[in-house]
Amino acid sequence: MKKPDLPKVSLPTVDFRALLDDFRGLNPKDFGTWPLAPRIAVLAGVFVAIIAAGWWFIWKDQLETLDGKRAEEAQLREEFVAKKTQAVNLDLYVQQLAEIDRSFGALLKQLPNKSEVESLLVEINQAGMGRGLQFELFKPGQEVLRDFYAELPINVRLTGSYHDFGAFAGDIGRLSRIVTLNNVAISAAPGSGGLTMDAVTKTFRYLDDEEVARQRKAAQAAKGAK
Repeated sequence: MKKPDLPKVSLPTVDFRALLDDFRGLNPKDFGTWPLAPRIAVLAGVFVAIIAAGWWFIWKDQLETLDGKRAEEAQLREEFVAKKTQAVNLDLYVQQLAEIDRSFGALLKQLPNKSEVESLLVEINQAGMGRGLQFELFKPGQEVLRDFYAELPINVRLTGSYHDFGAFAGDIGRLSRIVTLNNVAISAAPGSGGLTMDAVTKTFRYLDDEEVARQRKAAQAAKGAK
C-alpha cells in the first residue's frame, strides 16, 4: 500500500538585509518609533546590563558572604562533632585523669622531701660501702630547681672491682627513692691494681608549696622581663 505524501514544511527565511536596515537611521530621542528588532535588542542589552550591575554591586558580595557562612558552618559542624565525641567519652576521660593522678602521686612519693634528703645520702653511701667500695669523693653539688622538684647532683669517686661497681649500681636502682647514675667513667686505679669509677649520682626531691610559689613567681617575672 502506497504511503500518502506528507506536505513539505518550509522554514521561514530571515532577511538580514532588512534587519540591518531597521538599525539604520534610528532616532535615539524617539524610541517609540523604532522598528521591533532594535527595540528588542535594546531591551535585551538593558536587561543584561541590569543583571551584570546587580551581580557586581549586590550579588557578588552576597555570594562571598554566603561562601563564608558555608565555610563557617562546616567548621562549626566539625567542632560540634568533636565536642560531642568528647562528651560521649567524658567518663573515660575522667577515669584516665584519675589514673594519671594516681600514677603521678605514686611517682611523687618516690621523691624525698627536704628533711629526707640527708637520710637518702646516707643510704647511697652505705650502698657503696656494703659492696666493699671505698669512697674517695662524695661531694653533693648545687641543687637545680625545676617546676615542682629539685635535682641534687652528687659527684662520687669509688675504688673497687668491676663486679662490685655493677652490684652497687643495682643497689642504687633498688632504693625506695629515685636515684640515678650519670656520666660514669671507669679507669684503672694507679698503684692498687683495682678500678676507679667516677660518676654523678643524682637524687631528687619535691618542692614544698612555698618553694613552688617562689618558682612560679620567678618564672612569671622572667617572662615579663622578656
